[in-house]
Amino acid sequence: MQQQKVLVFGGRGQLGVELCRVFEQRGFSVERYDRQSLDVTDRERVEQVIATRGANLVINSAAYNQVDIAEQEPLAAFEANALAVRNLALACRQSGARLVTYSTDYVFDGCKGSAYVETDTPHPLGAYGVSKLAGELYAQAYLEDALILRTSGVFGPAGAATARGNFVETMLRLARRDQPIRVLADHLGSPTYAPALAERTADMVAKGLSGVYHMGGGNAISWYKFAELIFELAGLSPVLEPTDERQYRTPARRPKYSALSNQKAEAAGIPAMPPLREAVTAYLDARRQAVTLQSS
Repeated sequence: MQQQKVLVFGGRGQLGVELCRVFEQRGFSVERYDRQSLDVTDRERVEQVIATRGANLVINSAAYNQVDIAEQEPLAAFEANALAVRNLALACRQSGARLVTYSTDYVFDGCKGSAYVETDTPHPLGAYGVSKLAGELYAQAYLEDALILRTSGVFGPAGAATARGNFVETMLRLARRDQPIRVLADHLGSPTYAPALAERTADMVAKGLSGVYHMGGGNAISWYKFAELIFELAGLSPVLEPTDERQYRTPARRPKYSALSNQKAEAAGIPAMPPLREAVTAYLDARRQAVTLQSS
């Protein structure tokens, strides 16, 4: 039996690294691309690579996720999150490869007050959410079997080595400054552990699932409570103060309650995501191991 091949775009990001690892473990031949090796907004180059590499599967974990900056440069967000997905979808349609791409809880406005399901009507509040929703629509417009996974607040060990990091890294960095840390207590999401998301992505591919699925981190939690958990498990005790959106204004509006329900995926036989405490513990353990290896 011929080995299956997967192309992972955004392959050096904190999710892309985990996707490459998981699919290699499951017997795929994996080729990773980052922005330096292939810019997904380059339509001709995307078409050339997908047409010539003989891939069965294309996974897009590349994204523009600078939510506030997107309000000043909406075209850049749209090119990376929408038109790039169109490029990939068109190339996959011509080659016959399956496409997996990731979207976000920010396609919703947060007014529902409970976890969002796939049949809830999207209503993004800013340029970032609009661009990600457009990417979903492009994938569905050109492909009948695209798998679109909406997720939330992704954090993975590779984030410790990237320029922008993730929420966990931000909290650990702020804790070193010996100054009060203010975190939103009135905004809730479902932070998602990248290794667990990658495993479940592979499970969904193996089952041949397509369409829109939610794959968030599980139970809703405020960013303030998430920060508390991080500091508890890291053995740190900085001064942590709750704040709200009236006191902490940002250029982009954000949904106040954007947790995602994974019920549809679980009903399809996909394992539940690990509890957040377990995920943060695994993250911190992986982070310590990486530091130990670097220093040895």
